[in-house]
Amino acid sequence: MDIDDFLHLTQLAIQTAVLVSAPILGLGLIAGLAVSIFQAATQISDAALAFIPKIGAAVIGLLLFGHFMVSRIASFTVWLYTQIPTLIQ
Repeated sequence: MDIDDFLHLTQLAIQTAVLVSAPILGLGLIAGLAVSIFQAATQISDAALAFIPKIGAAVIGLLLFGHFMVSRIASFTVWLYTQIPTLIQ
């Protein structure tokens, strides 16, 4: 395996990590922004008000995108295991 193969492997690993984490992080960002705007408008500074909607958004994201995330990680893992014989050569 030469440097091009390792760079391709690294590129696919980073791409998989970004695609798997993006739905949860995106929903958390949207929930955090909405709560921040609400807190700024009402001047309520409760820590639970900032934390609970983010957790709820993460749970909803896992329910909506969980199948996609697991299948993406599984397909990357299968592809990675099929590349093991090329490491020996």
